[in-house]
Amino acid sequence: MQLSRAVLLLLSGFILSGLRAAVARLLPEPPNRIAVVGAGIGGTSAAYFLREKFGKDVHIDVFEKEEVGGRVATTEMMGNLYETGAYVIHPLNLHMKSFVKELGLTARTLPEDNFGIYNGDYLVFHESEWFLINILKKLWHYGLNFFRMNMWVDNVMDTFTRIYRYQASDYSFSTTEALLHAIGGSDVVGKLNMTIEEDMQKSGFSQRFIEDIGIPAMRYNYAQGVKINGFVGAVSLTGTSSGLWAVEGGNNQVCRGLLRAADAQLIQGTVTSVQDRPTKSGFTESQYEVTYATDKGTESKMYDIVVIATPLNKEIGNIDFTGFSPPIETVCRPFQRLVTTIVLGQINASFFGFQNTSPFPLSEIFTTDNHNIFFCSLTSLYSSNSSPEASDLRIWKIFSVETLTDEELHQLFVSYSDISVKRWLAYPQYNPPEKMPPIVLHRGIYYLNSIESAASAMEMSAISAKNVALLSYHQWYGKEEKINQLDLAERLKSEL
Repeated sequence: MQLSRAVLLLLSGFILSGLRAAVARLLPEPPNRIAVVGAGIGGTSAAYFLREKFGKDVHIDVFEKEEVGGRVATTEMMGNLYETGAYVIHPLNLHMKSFVKELGLTARTLPEDNFGIYNGDYLVFHESEWFLINILKKLWHYGLNFFRMNMWVDNVMDTFTRIYRYQASDYSFSTTEALLHAIGGSDVVGKLNMTIEEDMQKSGFSQRFIEDIGIPAMRYNYAQGVKINGFVGAVSLTGTSSGLWAVEGGNNQVCRGLLRAADAQLIQGTVTSVQDRPTKSGFTESQYEVTYATDKGTESKMYDIVVIATPLNKEIGNIDFTGFSPPIETVCRPFQRLVTTIVLGQINASFFGFQNTSPFPLSEIFTTDNHNIFFCSLTSLYSSNSSPEASDLRIWKIFSVETLTDEELHQLFVSYSDISVKRWLAYPQYNPPEKMPPIVLHRGIYYLNSIESAASAMEMSAISAKNVALLSYHQWYGKEEKINQLDLAERLKSEL
């Protein structure tokens, strides 16, 4: 009896081993090489998630023509680092929170500064140092609109957090519209086809509140007014929440850490073209030849999967896709020009209607929609490891559409020095109804920045990176049941 049982166990072992071998022969081989174009928060988090999904054996190259971090950038002044690009992070941005924890970085909560709203002639509203007085002023000027906005933003964020549950269960989406529909159905997708002004009016906000508070929020975050789409407008208004934070040492520390954690090879170069190289070897139908220029000249490498993590805009990421049938078509939308000016200076208080005020009582000044105003916002900056001192001389960050002239700087400051100027194409120009570019450009080419046409933010890029990593994995291995599934909320309940 014991001998028979041993023989049966041995036979079953041989059978199982044979079945595993047969299944292994049927499954595609893992990709050999993956290229990620762009080392901003989208590209570096894509490399991180791709490593997580495809394992340790795949080779990942990340191409970057400038600094790691992209639009998540800092500048040094007087021995301290200051954020010149993407700055605040919402407490419910769970990917960013996870990155900071996994990478051993330190988060620091940003203080809630006193702000004012400037209309080109005077401050239409400004806060004081006293909490109770601020509540009374908000009620006097805007009724319950501020409190309605807090509840509205909370509801937006509660809806938005659904995406984390879906991604934790490995679900992915092949279009940005499908991803947004999974988050909040037609209500969220509908926001792409209306302005944030229309959305706020529909939600019961007064026109005065929209003009005095809504417009300045949009100008601060996107250098555009309330004619931008409702979804990006809602993302912008989340910046009015409490508990906002940043990363000690600069938010771009996250990008550098993700690159290391992904064990990816950084290639300092400009990708100029991606060419289709059809093949019939194994399960791979195409390989892609990526051509790039470095200081040493022009080179090319072959990849199984390519992730484009830079805007397909001729002034930012002008990549030529050749040999594709049908041709790869993308929506190359215009981008908003933004100038960031960092200044060490003493504010001209009289310009904003204050007399003999020392130190200047406000840390943030936002602006209404007046073509005579030459700046979008003026913000007292925190260094990477300290808070601004309550003194006349501080570091200020000015957002403007055009480069500030000496005359304009002299209007804002009694005196100033140590100027740093950064000009860039910062965000898409939003103009609903929006058309989302495709995520899947070809069988193995993915456009991570498609999501920017809905809204541009660090967390949006991280969400898109996770989605692209999951999508590429599922499409490589034929796991269609994990792509574009409907009624995910109910499905997850049944799975639990």
